[in-house]
Amino acid sequence: MNILFFLTPKAEVACINAEATLRQVLEKLDNSGYAAIPIISKEGKYVGTITEGDLLWFIKREENLTLVDAEDIPISKIKRKKDNKAISITENMDGLWDKVINQNFVPVVDDDNIFIGIVTRKDIMLHAMKQCEDDTLNN
Repeated sequence: MNILFFLTPKAEVACINAEATLRQVLEKLDNSGYAAIPIISKEGKYVGTITEGDLLWFIKREENLTLVDAEDIPISKIKRKKDNKAISITENMDGLWDKVINQNFVPVVDDDNIFIGIVTRKDIMLHAMKQCEDDTLNN
């Protein structure tokens, strides 16, 4: 099976530009309902993953931070605890399994590290469940 089978394309993924501000990330996370989103450079390359936890720890350390202040804080100043490891579109399914076990989503990049989308753990699990159901019905 090919990774493309599971790919959610970039156009359908909530992601944030690497030059965004804290306020923009807060709003993107709030509007998307996700707890983590990919960070993409202006060249389209995958930079890393920013999470609600990263933002909360940053905000905790800042004194008297307001939403107006958050408009002037670039996300590059926010320490990220852990980035989701990306996988190449040419990677085999074993490589995908290794990452999706430990990440809610796996960023997918091309040979130039250009972000092309994600594979979610949920999609993998739904596919596996369907396979089990099909196997049960066929036996």
